[in-house]
Amino acid sequence: MRTSDSTITQIERFIKKIAQKFPSVDEPTIMTDIHLSMSQDTGELMAFDDNDNEITRCVISDWIDCKDADFYDSAACVIREVITHLHDIVDNMCILKPFSFVLENDEREHFSELYLVDSDIKIIGGDLMKGLDEDLDKFLSELLK
Repeated sequence: MRTSDSTITQIERFIKKIAQKFPSVDEPTIMTDIHLSMSQDTGELMAFDDNDNEITRCVISDWIDCKDADFYDSAACVIREVITHLHDIVDNMCILKPFSFVLENDEREHFSELYLVDSDIKIIGGDLMKGLDEDLDKFLSELLK
């Protein structure tokens, strides 16, 4: 998938719009994650809170009718890079920590954990529980010996 400067700019504006909805204050009171949903057909990128209330949306023109097989993986990388670049803004959003940016597919099913903000740690990209099943299976087999 092609990533143009205008795509990066559109995603930056999108993330900044989300941050504007949660301005920095001394004591955050809102508890939510940010759920991002996108569509290959329309190029829409939307943000929702935990209660499915829409925060903002935009249309990424490069994504309209994109038929790339790795669309979600590529888009996740681009969004993750933008969030990482804007980490000062994202980390200071008025949301109780820890909170995450979660990417969902067209059917609003969890696709990828993009960014986790906690007081002391930041986890960028990848699934937080990747390899957990294998680790638990190995632990259980060792325990049962």
